[in-house]
Amino acid sequence: MKKNQSYFVVGLLLGALLASSAFAMFLRMQKQDALNDALAGKGNSAKITLKLGHSLDVNHPVHQAMEHMKKRLAELSGGSVDVDIYPSSVLGNETQCLEQLQNGSLAMTKTAAAAIENFIPEMQVFSLPYVFKSRDHYWNVLNSEVGQELLQKGESKYLRGLCYYDGGSRNFYTKEKAIQKPDDLKGVKIRVQNNATAIAMVKAMGGSPTPIAWGELYSALAQGTVDGAENNLPSFTTNKHYEICKHLSLDGHSRVPDILLMSSKVWQKLPPHVQEWVQQAADESREFQKELWAQKTLEALEEAKKHGVTIYDVDVQAFAAKVAPMLEQVENPKVKDLLHRINEVD
Repeated sequence: MKKNQSYFVVGLLLGALLASSAFAMFLRMQKQDALNDALAGKGNSAKITLKLGHSLDVNHPVHQAMEHMKKRLAELSGGSVDVDIYPSSVLGNETQCLEQLQNGSLAMTKTAAAAIENFIPEMQVFSLPYVFKSRDHYWNVLNSEVGQELLQKGESKYLRGLCYYDGGSRNFYTKEKAIQKPDDLKGVKIRVQNNATAIAMVKAMGGSPTPIAWGELYSALAQGTVDGAENNLPSFTTNKHYEICKHLSLDGHSRVPDILLMSSKVWQKLPPHVQEWVQQAADESREFQKELWAQKTLEALEEAKKHGVTIYDVDVQAFAAKVAPMLEQVENPKVKDLLHRINEVD
């Protein structure tokens, strides 16, 4: 009798456990179905919310462009499509956000073109020095057929390019020694991104490239770990590197755009009319950011001067000639073809 009662109790417990597991699975399925319905505009609530995570602070022109996109998308959709923006790496760093896009748990993110060379090798072309003749040429390329092809190169990795944002031209700045010609870089320790192309460029000019995380650069400059760095003007002033580096050379060695990416998995769940709204809002945010960046660059130049930084207008062709062999020695045939096509754009 006791044995039968034991079997009965075990059976009850087992049944309760199975019922609990089945109910939990049912709830998860319901939650996923609700998400899919929302993305498809079905169900009781047709509102769609797209999550966007990035690593920039809220004062950055790219973040402000995303806020503009959010506003325009709400207007275009009559409030039925919203973008929740999470800045300052709240949802993870650039690599983590890219991974979330690939698995569909995050809708959008921003990344520098150089940061996705491992996913899209052709993006190396943006890191090569003196590929673009001017800012106008740079934007003509981005808006051309070649630029738009590059924007969609990540589709096979579930990364859909929506638009480019201006990342400005990168320039050398130093603590003690002014860089007015390429030979001035000899023996100078320059902080670079942990990027093979950036390292090779500084080496070609005779400098000593030193990869250091961006967040550690101010301290590295202050402590003398490096003698200088290279970046765009707004980054130079926003991070107060003018407090340490009093020499800024406008050599404009590279122009690496930021890219607004969307998860292909999320994109494919959106109805066609919502896809059109998202793309239109992204395109309008690009134009907004382009003008804002130009304004911020001029303001940064004045800010640097105000803090005692000497600005040098250098012979850009002398710098370009020094690294010309880098372009001739590019091994990837696809990147070589891109260089040729970029050069043909007016």
